Amino acid sequence: MSNVENVCPQVLRGVTRELRRLAANPPAGVKLVLRDDDLTDVLAHIDGPADTPYAGGVFRVRLVLGREFPSAPPRAYFLTRIFHPNVSPATGEVCVNTLKRDWKPELGLEHALLAVKCLLIAPNPESALNAEAAALLRDRYDDYFARAKLLADIHARPRQPQPTTHHNQHPQDGPAEGGAEEAASATSTSSGAAPEDGPCAKRERRPGAGGGGGGGGSSGAAQRAPAKDKDRRRILKRL
Repeated sequence: MSNVENVCPQVLRGVTRELRRLAANPPAGVKLVLRDDDLTDVLAHIDGPADTPYAGGVFRVRLVLGREFPSAPPRAYFLTRIFHPNVSPATGEVCVNTLKRDWKPELGLEHALLAVKCLLIAPNPESALNAEAAALLRDRYDDYFARAKLLADIHARPRQPQPTTHHNQHPQDGPAEGGAEEAASATSTSSGAAPEDGPCAKRERRPGAGGGGGGGGSSGAAQRAPAKDKDRRRILKRL
């Protein structure tokens, strides 16, 4: 629930100036998420510090400013699920001395965010909100490290963009249908044979050749006709 109406306007102006400054020059490993709708609900992304089970993760953190801010410290919450002694597994609430009894009004929001980040480097099992994590941290650090890293890998890893899949033609698929037709056309053209020189064209010329032979037969018949006439004349003379 927003506390804007309950916070002094002068305090809100100071919060606005600090948020703009932090957005322009953020602390190392901290990225502020500006919100214009509610200045009393501050969101930030904190990178998991190196050499910790949280390394490589990005954790969403929330600072809630009450009506007594800055006299009273902001309340801090992890919005990203995390296995940590000082973070409640049910609500994500953070317990750190800087935001409790060691708070001073002049510390400001930057100091509060850095206190949460430092808690990832040096957890304190003596002020635990997660009893299981605190016990593992004290007695079996390797198990604590593995459990914390597992949850960080599941919940805090930034999502990688999905590669774009291109439906390209595979070499074994051969040329496309149109490409096959073009290849066949190119092959016939490169052979140097004209379309009419193929076997079908030869078959088409055969009737022409036969026609020429038919012409020779008719001329032979014309040559035999006078011989028949002479034979007839000889028979008539004998009669």
